[in-house]
Amino acid sequence: MVLEPLVALIAVAALGWVAIERGYVEIPGLEASQARSDYETVGDHFSLCAGSGGTCVIDGDTIRIKGQSIRIADIDTPEVRDYGCPDEKALGDRATLRMLELVNQGGFTMALWDQRDEDMYGRKLRVLERDGQSLGMMLVAEGLARPWGGARQGWCG
Repeated sequence: MVLEPLVALIAVAALGWVAIERGYVEIPGLEASQARSDYETVGDHFSLCAGSGGTCVIDGDTIRIKGQSIRIADIDTPEVRDYGCPDEKALGDRATLRMLELVNQGGFTMALWDQRDEDMYGRKLRVLERDGQSLGMMLVAEGLARPWGGARQGWCG
């Protein structure tokens, strides 16, 4: 029957697209800036980080997926370690818990930020989005973060 080879061809093409889309396969000659760099994180359950490794939320602007640290590049949140004052710590804790809620509400994509893959600490720089909306900017709208301006600023008055 003619339908069976056609179905098999469509299935192979779909699997190939998924492999390229998720970065499992690289296309020679395709520059990183041209390649699609976002991918879905469906099914990952996040907890608060208690050590190294795992899939968890470190703080309001840093998460870890399967051991890889990811800096949420479009925002800056108050520190929960090395904070400058008790108010910063309290706001940082709220931002951390809110990010935990957001990443556990369903799948999201991660896109390159400003064509940089990593920061100086080896963290991947990504913008987290769901349905075209930045999860980081949700924190900004709620007063738990500010847009990243290129340099760290204090959170204490």
